[in-house]
Amino acid sequence: MEKTKNRWLIAASAVGIHISIGSVYAWSVFTKPLASEFGWDLTDISLTFSLAILFLGLSAAFLGHFVEKYGPRKAGILAAVFFGVGVTGSGLAINLESLPLLYLFYGVLGGIGLGVGYIAPVSTLVKWFPDRRGLATGLAIMGFGFASLISSPIMQKLIEAVGIANTFYILGISYFVIMISSSLYLAPPKQGWMPAGFEEKMKSGAAAVKRDLSQLTANEAIKTRRFYYIWIMLFINITCGIAIISSASPLAQESVGLSAAAAAALVGVLGAFNGFGRIGWASISDYIGRPNTYTAFFLIQVIAFPLVTMTDNPVMFQILLAIIYTCYGGGFAAIPAYIGDLFGTKQLGAIHGYILTAWAAAGLVGPMFASKVRETTGTYSQSLLVFTALFVVALAVSLLIRIDIKKLSEKQNSSSVKAAS
Repeated sequence: MEKTKNRWLIAASAVGIHISIGSVYAWSVFTKPLASEFGWDLTDISLTFSLAILFLGLSAAFLGHFVEKYGPRKAGILAAVFFGVGVTGSGLAINLESLPLLYLFYGVLGGIGLGVGYIAPVSTLVKWFPDRRGLATGLAIMGFGFASLISSPIMQKLIEAVGIANTFYILGISYFVIMISSSLYLAPPKQGWMPAGFEEKMKSGAAAVKRDLSQLTANEAIKTRRFYYIWIMLFINITCGIAIISSASPLAQESVGLSAAAAAALVGVLGAFNGFGRIGWASISDYIGRPNTYTAFFLIQVIAFPLVTMTDNPVMFQILLAIIYTCYGGGFAAIPAYIGDLFGTKQLGAIHGYILTAWAAAGLVGPMFASKVRETTGTYSQSLLVFTALFVVALAVSLLIRIDIKKLSEKQNSSSVKAAS
């Protein structure tokens, strides 16, 4: 008999992949060294990161079907190759002093690895944890959120010790090894598999798995209203989240008078809340349901964003930003489980890939939108009121989707009654 894999090791493998690709959030560590060494414009350097996020979304959308067809192991290996070559090749771009090559390796190839690596383990985790979908996907995506906290100091020390190009070589090879090792353990469970003892609990009524509202292919899912409801909710949450992340330091200095050093330290601490929000909110969603979780995100932020503009108390200001960061992180982590609830697990990876185009769009729009509003209104604080209005729209959408969910539930219950009779 073939031995069943340990689902917690599957989760650990997913975390290994996400911690590797999540290092993209530490890109800013390279900004000053690159500018100092080559005199490149800061905007041109930051375009590398924007390209990586753009290709993350595009590759997640276009290669989601690859993940479903060939499975998480081959998809993870593909991600390791693209991301490993992308980061290692960036060292070559630095040696050749070529910004276009840096765009190609880190932005395009690395970005493709990001997208495939992001979705490859998630649909598998949902199948291994039918009892705790939110917790499982939250664990992996938490790794992505925490990655910058781990990667930043390592990158900084390597740059000082061996230079920029060698740092890319070391990181690229290291990420490749970690991602390959993690991918080789990934595999979906057998059809009908249940965690040990869970089937008995279901029969006794001590536990229950809520049935998915449908089992759709990715191409069927994009023809439904609820797909676009989820897309809009994620887009708004990420757009506003990225906007406040990109302006957190100057906002703290402008609003409550924090020093530049204190504001920089705050940004680092807030990164931890981004990570904790992913596992925390995703786990909570297993108990209160995904619709309630997303309504809570937007209700909290409709209140928190205006309060940030009103307070002059540094402690209250930091608490509000910490809450906002948890909602930003939680929005990412609960999405895969929400997709599973609404569309089933038949092609969850491909559907998740399509949904992540919202991330690609928000990655481009968020920082530019924040800067534009800042220029128009004159202060970062005033720009937050514009984001509050967007969250009102997201809150409305989170309520609208419930109409679809209610109709699907009634249809499902009606079919069950007919089948029973």
